[in-house]
Amino acid sequence: MGRVQSQAMDTAPAAPDNPAHDEPPAPKSGDGGPTAEPAKASVADPAKGWVRDPARAFTQSSLRARLLGARRPTSPVNVRLWFWLAPALTAVIGGLLRFIRLGQPPSLVFDETYYIKDAYSYLQSGYERNWAEKANDLFNQGIFTSLESTAEYVVHPPVGKWMIAFGMWIFGSDSTFGWRFTAALVGTLSVFLLALIAQKMFQSTILGAIAGLLFAVDGHAIVQSRTSLLDIFVMFFALLAFGAVLMDRDDGRRRLAAKLAALAGADGRVPAKELLYGPWLGIRWWRLAAGIALGLCIGTKWSGLFFLAAFGLMSVIWDLNARRIAGIKYWVLGSVWKDGIVAFISMVPVAAVTYLATWTGWLLSKDAYDRNWGAENPSGTWGWIPDSLRSLWHYHSTAYNFHTGLGSDHPYKSNAWSWLVMGRPTSFYVQNYEAGQGGCAAEKCTAAITSVGNPLIWWGGTLAILFLIGYWIAKRDWRAGAILAGFAAGFLPWIFYPTRTIFFFYAIAYEPFIILAIVLVLGLILGKVGDPPWRRQQGAVIVGIFLVLVVAVSAYFYPLWAGEIISQEYWRQHMWLPSWI
Repeated sequence: MGRVQSQAMDTAPAAPDNPAHDEPPAPKSGDGGPTAEPAKASVADPAKGWVRDPARAFTQSSLRARLLGARRPTSPVNVRLWFWLAPALTAVIGGLLRFIRLGQPPSLVFDETYYIKDAYSYLQSGYERNWAEKANDLFNQGIFTSLESTAEYVVHPPVGKWMIAFGMWIFGSDSTFGWRFTAALVGTLSVFLLALIAQKMFQSTILGAIAGLLFAVDGHAIVQSRTSLLDIFVMFFALLAFGAVLMDRDDGRRRLAAKLAALAGADGRVPAKELLYGPWLGIRWWRLAAGIALGLCIGTKWSGLFFLAAFGLMSVIWDLNARRIAGIKYWVLGSVWKDGIVAFISMVPVAAVTYLATWTGWLLSKDAYDRNWGAENPSGTWGWIPDSLRSLWHYHSTAYNFHTGLGSDHPYKSNAWSWLVMGRPTSFYVQNYEAGQGGCAAEKCTAAITSVGNPLIWWGGTLAILFLIGYWIAKRDWRAGAILAGFAAGFLPWIFYPTRTIFFFYAIAYEPFIILAIVLVLGLILGKVGDPPWRRQQGAVIVGIFLVLVVAVSAYFYPLWAGEIISQEYWRQHMWLPSWI
């Protein structure tokens, strides 16, 4: 692998620019590694078997600085408290916007008609069953007699529906609050999680809080959290996996530093043979956690496979560069042999086993759809595979054919390219009222739920993504590379299905990475430690104005995200583009 390729995602230190005012700067190297001077080429002394390069005199602390950046001085207790308090406060804001009036409207909304009823069926039998015609009217009244005994054919895996069933199990199947509880909970936890991830990536409590705030007040995320569709869970598990991979990046580098330092002799130098491929790093627990999270992501929707591919590749590239920065001679081969194989096992098979486990209800059943296909279709070639697994494979084969061939018309379908400008948000719910009905104080009123996001966040986020592409090429900043990888995993696959029926609300899967792109840009605007005071003040004013405008725009649009009754004139004032109607 060439030098330029190897630096694609990971040659800058953990916080190269420290774009907030609460962290000290880390030293840089010529190749982007966090050391005070560029590393020199290693020269072996055959007589002694040691490396004669002064830059290879290892201590654990010096190597950690090379790999992770300069260690920050211990912060006062009140500063450390904000590490948890700031994300928690943004999660409280997000929770209020998601949980207040969560039970409204008191009826199934959009595709809730599928997933909530499937969740109820899971609670009864562990798999999906058919419903009689016009079952929604009865279901909305808390009457479930329309559930039939025959199995239903569905094309999405079980995890998201089990998540919805969890809220119904706690609060009752007749509670509209219970229908949406888990979606709102996951949406709120995602705010907290994104704030922590931003803090770690940018080494700044302020930027972490900004990330949490933006996610808390964005309408697209609010709508997804207030309605029980599957995509909010895809986003949540992908975000969990991303956080785990970030933790693994630091954990792996700390292990590498510790093992190399342990191999150093009395003069602080490592034997040349130990620097050929580098040491084994053992089981990486955060990587295993990422594999589990990705298995749950795929177990919600198969689109999670793209996050598995992106995060797995990103993790391997980080390991390659860790060994390169540490001075391993054959860092590519060493990383493939001593990191790559274990990384693959930790993520792909673990994700596969996790995914298979999510089908437990189907596997344990006797009457689920296609459950007995294997027994009814014996195979001389594949007969050694249990009938249950052959049945599951056949189920997946038919579901795949359905997904790839889905091309029915829908008034709110939208091409993936249009998502970048919110060209066609999805209308989840519309109810019109005449004067005096339902508290309508105008001649005509509307209660609507639309997935349009905050325009400043989404339009600004698209510009931020475009900026990050150039910034990554110019700076090789690992944070920009990680953000772009997450965005690409959630967005790019859909552009290859221009005729397939897809919707803007799928974009929730990559929205956290749009938020992180904005925050990185805002961090650059804020400036770094050592900048002139006027520069820092100017940046703070610009960022402050942007955040105030974002909150104001969210307040303006919130009635359309929460299904509040407003006048039709006020509703039309929010339709900034004709395609939003």
